[in-house]
Amino acid sequence: MGKLHFEPTELPDVFEVRRTVFRDDRGGLVRLLCSDELGTAGLALPVAQSNLSWSARKGTLRGLHLQRRPHAEAKLVTCIAGRIWDVAVDLRRGAPTFGRWTARILCAKQMNALYIPPGFGHGFQTLSDDVIMVYFHSASYASAAEAGVNALDPDIALPWPGTITVRSDRDASLPFLKDVEPFA
Repeated sequence: MGKLHFEPTELPDVFEVRRTVFRDDRGGLVRLLCSDELGTAGLALPVAQSNLSWSARKGTLRGLHLQRRPHAEAKLVTCIAGRIWDVAVDLRRGAPTFGRWTARILCAKQMNALYIPPGFGHGFQTLSDDVIMVYFHSASYASAAEAGVNALDPDIALPWPGTITVRSDRDASLPFLKDVEPFA
């Protein structure tokens, strides 16, 4: 039996990944990534880059971020400390689910993750202080391909679960979906 379990979300190609956590008297072990198991589920994530981010304050809002072609990337996002409300938004113009979103609570206790395919924006709000996130990316960061949509876009209408306490100027200045060129 695999150690990764793939649960469909409301959007095709976006999956919540649930992990089997092994615990004993020494502590625990959890598989963060397995290319074979992803492949068996029909998901591609050749890891080109891995990142770690942290947010000190509850209510921190990040996103919505993605990279344009030819650097579009799939992501596997895991919260390894604290809790977040994690969001994927379909930004592929012409897709039947364009502009729709799905969200899951990710937390260190469950060690669950969200698989986000290319062409989807990603963002999250912290539900606790001292959040640490690990990202596996299928493409390396390319500054010329960096893109995003404002997380407070009324056309997407994300119901952020709490008061926004911290947000970068960069994220606050991201355009609304109606004002951007197609991403994918």
